[in-house]
Amino acid sequence: MKYKSNNNIVYSCKYHVVFCPKYRRSVLKNGVDTRLKEIIYETANDMECEILELEIMPDHVHILIEVDPQFGVHKAIKRIKGRSSRFLRQEFPWLKSRLPSLWTNSYFVSTVGGAPIEVVKKYIENQKWNEKDDYRKKK
Repeated sequence: MKYKSNNNIVYSCKYHVVFCPKYRRSVLKNGVDTRLKEIIYETANDMECEILELEIMPDHVHILIEVDPQFGVHKAIKRIKGRSSRFLRQEFPWLKSRLPSLWTNSYFVSTVGGAPIEVVKKYIENQKWNEKDDYRKKK
């Protein structure tokens, strides 16, 4: 297990985070997904957080992120959602007409202490495949 440190503490705080566009609309496609990934990585880098895994589905986002506990996961997600909403709505004006705001106010977060990190990474990596599989079963 790898640990990180700052001036005061040594830590390993990894979180699985999931959040959705308002009304769970499938708007994270057609280039929005690619740009969103760039924005998330840039924002995490600015906050000195590490994105361990990231997958963007048309109607939700999965992130495995390591955050300094003094900074806090809430502050990190708030900044990621705020910055990405602002940039995406500027760069993709059609998002403004589809949604009053890009993201819902809520999100899911779970610490990853109980499960081996590789299991959580695999789960997030396989999201696109699993969703295609579920779609085929529904037909």
